[in-house]
Amino acid sequence: MQHLQAAARAHTNIALIKYWGKKDQNLILPMNSSLSLTLDKFYTDTFVEYLPNLHGDIFFLNGKQKVDPKIKIFMNLIRQVTGLNVYAQIKSTNHVPTAAGLASSASAYAALSLAATAAAGKIYSKTELSRIARRGSGSATRSVFGNFVEWVAGNDDQSSYARPVKIMNDWDIRMVAIVVDSRPKKISSRSGMQTVVETSPFYHSWVKTANEDLKNIKKALKNGSFETFGTIAESNALKMHALNLSASPHFNYFEPQSLVAMNAVEDMRTQGVQCYYTMDAGPNVKVICKNKDLDVILEQLHRYFPSDHLFVAAPGPGVELLNN
Repeated sequence: MQHLQAAARAHTNIALIKYWGKKDQNLILPMNSSLSLTLDKFYTDTFVEYLPNLHGDIFFLNGKQKVDPKIKIFMNLIRQVTGLNVYAQIKSTNHVPTAAGLASSASAYAALSLAATAAAGKIYSKTELSRIARRGSGSATRSVFGNFVEWVAGNDDQSSYARPVKIMNDWDIRMVAIVVDSRPKKISSRSGMQTVVETSPFYHSWVKTANEDLKNIKKALKNGSFETFGTIAESNALKMHALNLSASPHFNYFEPQSLVAMNAVEDMRTQGVQCYYTMDAGPNVKVICKNKDLDVILEQLHRYFPSDHLFVAAPGPGVELLNN
């Protein structure tokens, strides 16, 4: 049998309207739709080769062999979808701190979806790929596309997918990732959101307001109102983290330096600098701004954080095949 192989690159995305909770654990269907920005700075390269002599999938992350039950489950799905019943060797390299709230699982499963299906000789549309990637990691559905992306929540496998959001502005947007802590987080996103869905007394209100936030942030993107856009994104992130504090047992992803970063952004706004923050499931803070304000923002952030903890990202592309 011919060795089938392919390599793909996918970039991380940062949610501006958060997905926090599933209505179907198996299909990974979210409680609410979400919106994100794919970034050029952080990405995952994944190489997949199907080998007929293997007795199970072999997975390497950053050069080290790992046993990951999620990868095995996902590859079983790939075999089911493609009809190629062969095990694979998977080599993945993360150009992003793993499990530190910088969405490494999003780029990982988006890259794996394209590499694994292409290696099996199958070509899928990006919409179809986003459905496949969703089954590995919810946020991966959005990393299939570049720039601003909406994940339509849907009610079943076919109706839950990502799609690009067209923008009519010249913001020249940037995102500064402040890496407060690059170590793996203590509470995984999956575990955290499940606890919140099951125990937070405010969860019903979250779903309602998140859907309103999505509608309003898309209007701001269309109308070119950066202030409205940033205000909604920041508010939505804080509401998500408030859910964690209201869960039982309660938990949070903040560290002291997270609050320092948030306060620094708020201080800059009082000085007339248009910048806003967001945070995913991790302590790292991302600052949303326009490129024209980047120098003054970095100058202020350098008062609190060393240069090697600040990463500037621009909008990034969707998933793509690499020459291997």
